[in-house]
Amino acid sequence: MTTPTSAHHPTGAHPTPQPPDERPTPAPARTARAHSFNAAAAQYAANRPSYPPALFDAIEDLTGRPLAGTRVADIGAGTGIATALLHARGAHVVAVEPGDGMAAQFRRTLPRIPIIRGTGDDLPLTDDSLDLVTYAQAWHWTDPARAVPEALRVLRPGGALALWWNTDALDVPWIAEAAARTERFFHIDVSAEKRNVNARAADPTGLLDFTRRTVRWSRRVPVDTHLANIGSHSVFLVHDAERTASFLAEEREHLLRTFPDGFVEEVYEVVLFLAETPA
Repeated sequence: MTTPTSAHHPTGAHPTPQPPDERPTPAPARTARAHSFNAAAAQYAANRPSYPPALFDAIEDLTGRPLAGTRVADIGAGTGIATALLHARGAHVVAVEPGDGMAAQFRRTLPRIPIIRGTGDDLPLTDDSLDLVTYAQAWHWTDPARAVPEALRVLRPGGALALWWNTDALDVPWIAEAAARTERFFHIDVSAEKRNVNARAADPTGLLDFTRRTVRWSRRVPVDTHLANIGSHSVFLVHDAERTASFLAEEREHLLRTFPDGFVEEVYEVVLFLAETPA
């Protein structure tokens, strides 16, 4: 899921959290990566992992109220993976998404759920109108100095802001080995993902008091689905297609040696940050 770039320019020194596919890059590359999802929206929708029920249980536990009947805005909704799950829990959801391709895919998949074009840095929503604002895999595309006040503006007193990311379980040997291969190929630090996901990174303004929860889960998918999933990450999408295809072909061979039946056990840890506004 994606929110567009802004004046915010993450670098290695900037505290904005960076999920595995979103390592800090110079501004032009970051802009290209932010827009890369639109051309791969169908691939994204078909192959990206979902989120476990325990994540939404945790949100209900932390807020002290059920999602059913809750007024929610899912920001950077992308193709609607999280939006659909919130809707299924009975929430009244509106999606906010700036990308043409992602929004079009959202409308094809979820035609009954309203979607508004906009960004987290300038929400097209009214003051005090929401019980919950969510960012699934999207907060790292915002400028927190702008996005935090915007979230506080649209939330009612006693509302909550929830941010979460699916992160790779790097304690699983095959995942750590795959991450090392990706690091060598793209010259990135995959393990920095979890180091950079912390309360200060999520809100350098210091306006929010986040509680953190981690939910571990897994899914078993065909090798082709796994490869299409990792190939839908922006760091792959903006690289030379021939080189990326070569890397994914080699990755297939590695995976089939580990999973000879052709099914990959992907293991994730969803990192959730939730902060409530004063009642």
